[in-house]
Amino acid sequence: MTATQQPDPFGHAPPIGGPSGPRAGFWQRFGAMVVDALIVMFAYVPLVIAFGADAGSNLCLVAMIAYFTLLEGGATGQTLGKKALGIRVIDISRGGPIGPGRAFIRLVGRLVSWFAIYLGYLWMLWDREKQTWHDKMAGAIVVPTSAYPVG
Repeated sequence: MTATQQPDPFGHAPPIGGPSGPRAGFWQRFGAMVVDALIVMFAYVPLVIAFGADAGSNLCLVAMIAYFTLLEGGATGQTLGKKALGIRVIDISRGGPIGPGRAFIRLVGRLVSWFAIYLGYLWMLWDREKQTWHDKMAGAIVVPTSAYPVG
């Protein structure tokens, strides 16, 4: 293991030049994002109908922040989309949950990734640890649950 490679808390041997352990693929992560976006949209429509455009949008924003912060920061590190696609968010150095504070930082980091014309999302395609910008900001990685089981 080189000085730049993080130790894998689950004992996986790091391949030379690759990530320090198994990582979720781009399409798995994209699929989870689509599922989560649909869930947020299904919450948005009734809120706008019930409370009007401004109040409904604000309530949906609060619900979205809570959804990602509590679920990705929770014990499993999984939103419903991530659970459906068999992936989860974990701490890059110790392998456990990232907690709600870092999950919120990760959520804010998504805006940075988005404002940079999605470059932050695509970063994982050439990053050695397969991290997006928001993963790096939160000190997190997204991994398959088959290699890093929940619980």
